[in-house]
Amino acid sequence: MCDAFEITPRALRFYEDEGLIAPERRGTARLYSDRDRARVTWILRGKRVGFSLAEIKEMLDLYDIGDSQQTQLRVTAERCKHRIDALRRQKDDIDATIAELEVFVETLAIPDSPRTN
Repeated sequence: MCDAFEITPRALRFYEDEGLIAPERRGTARLYSDRDRARVTWILRGKRVGFSLAEIKEMLDLYDIGDSQQTQLRVTAERCKHRIDALRRQKDDIDATIAELEVFVETLAIPDSPRTN
């Protein structure tokens, strides 16, 4: 499982402790189901795009409410749209900051340093 997802055993245990996955246990071995694998995929994707583990858990838990995942899909789509909006605002702020810095650098007009031979 660790190799498949390029994560550490510690990360898997953490996800289990947080109730995000629930592998079957046989002695000290953990057996991961297709459901656990799907949830780890969601966890990693959610983390990559900036969702907190609490938000990811909420979205994952909506899978089990018994409405053919309609609520999960709706809530996830809404959260993704909000995240897109936030990222676009951040991008605009970054672009504005870069432009301001470029203008500032131009106003500094630092001459080339003299060459030494």
